[in-house]
Amino acid sequence: MSYVDKRLAPGEVIVYRGAFHWLQHFWAWMALLFLGVLLIGVFIWIKEMVRLNTTNFVVTNRRIVLKKGILDVDVDEMNLSSIEGSHIDQSIIGRIFGYGRLTVRGRGDSRIHFPTMAHAGQFRAAAEGARMEGEVHPVEEAVERAAHVTK
Repeated sequence: MSYVDKRLAPGEVIVYRGAFHWLQHFWAWMALLFLGVLLIGVFIWIKEMVRLNTTNFVVTNRRIVLKKGILDVDVDEMNLSSIEGSHIDQSIIGRIFGYGRLTVRGRGDSRIHFPTMAHAGQFRAAAEGARMEGEVHPVEEAVERAAHVTK
């Protein structure tokens, strides 16, 4: 059970769980393979494996969460209703292989900068879908109330 799973509020469920792209794992293994003889590769591999395995980014039905770290934990979260926009940064190679960097902007000056992830567009779409699903529309609510009154 991950750090985020343990800290969900009652009634909160994970809608989408982001993941690192396979190229990031590949980079760590190549560093170990080619630089391991110099011991630099071993340190690079350990650092990358710890980073890749202790970073979680999820969309719940109420918020988005980015958790980094193992001993010093750094958690950034933003309510879905506070999201005002987002930006995806993808290079040509990122577009070909399906990875990118996502930045979510909230009210005021708040921003969450996600690490390079696989399918950044799907993560953004999941956040937008969860936000739209969670919004209460006054007209629809009034129609539902009227339907209950007439029954």
